[in-house]
Amino acid sequence: MVRVGIAGIGFMGMIHYLSYAKVRGAKVVAMADCDRKKLSGDWRSIKGNFGPRGKRMDLKGIRTYDQTDDLLHDPEVDLVDVCLPPALHRDVTIAALRAGKHVFCEKPIALQARDARQMVAAAERAGRQLCVGHVLPYFPEYSCIRDLADSGKYGRLMGGSFKRVVSNPLWIANYFDADVIGGPMYDLHIHDAHFIRLMFGMPDRIFSAGRLQDDVAKYFTTQFLYDGNQPVAVTATSGVIDQQGRSFTQGFEIHFERATVLFDFAVIRDKPVALSPLTVLDESGTAARPRLGSGDPLRAFEAELKDVTRAARQNRPAGMLDGTLARDAVVLCRKQLQSLQSGRVVRI
Repeated sequence: MVRVGIAGIGFMGMIHYLSYAKVRGAKVVAMADCDRKKLSGDWRSIKGNFGPRGKRMDLKGIRTYDQTDDLLHDPEVDLVDVCLPPALHRDVTIAALRAGKHVFCEKPIALQARDARQMVAAAERAGRQLCVGHVLPYFPEYSCIRDLADSGKYGRLMGGSFKRVVSNPLWIANYFDADVIGGPMYDLHIHDAHFIRLMFGMPDRIFSAGRLQDDVAKYFTTQFLYDGNQPVAVTATSGVIDQQGRSFTQGFEIHFERATVLFDFAVIRDKPVALSPLTVLDESGTAARPRLGSGDPLRAFEAELKDVTRAARQNRPAGMLDGTLARDAVVLCRKQLQSLQSGRVVRI
């Protein structure tokens, strides 16, 4: 049994808590937060842009701490799940690793590439696993793309376009603070940056254009430029709009040699809308819609945490959740911000 301690009871801390309950071989035994109301089980203030709202929870049998350091040194905790603001990720992760714990850190791994590198190095020195919560590849639409690419059924990947846009998340304090959360570049787009890195590798150059808010990316479109004889064409759009009627949208159009795969989803007036369910357009003219299961987004987190639990139990890397991939996603975000601020193409 992998005994888990969750540091931070916000939206992701709640999602992880609910998901661990469905993962065989894992058990949440401790939680830490500076809000004593949340430690008492009153999670009614918690909300996000998908999934359930917070409610009163029965935390009987779970040890609670108002100091994160006490959780890190709890001898009954094997894995520390870090769901704190990004600015705290480096220090808490490194302290947990030094205390002999495995770590599952929510994305982004950090706001600076140098911090991410230090976290990866700390895990290597400690001989413990550092997994980072890039859950996107576990969602069925994105998992399908991975499977099609791995199978070679439609030939090689030629490129694609991605989008991920939210209404202004007014319930998140310091959202546009570059030193705390970093805005949608690090809270939102980093999902697609990680997926692009996973599927296409690191680009050679980047060009971003869009809008800034206090020198923080607010809304932007990026070209990921790959050099070579057969370059791929990859773009991504992400950011925040100020209209609250559409709280979330995500989608992609992926090009293979012999197929194009489409997906477009939104939450409009708090209701999920499948603008374009996952559809595979092949060279024969067929438009097929693969079966994706229940569509419950929490299933992706369950799958993710199964891999985290396995990595901790076996003390082996968790593949897509590896810290080096998460580090590279931060590098891509930093380079995009640099391009957006300068108006120039930036070399990686």
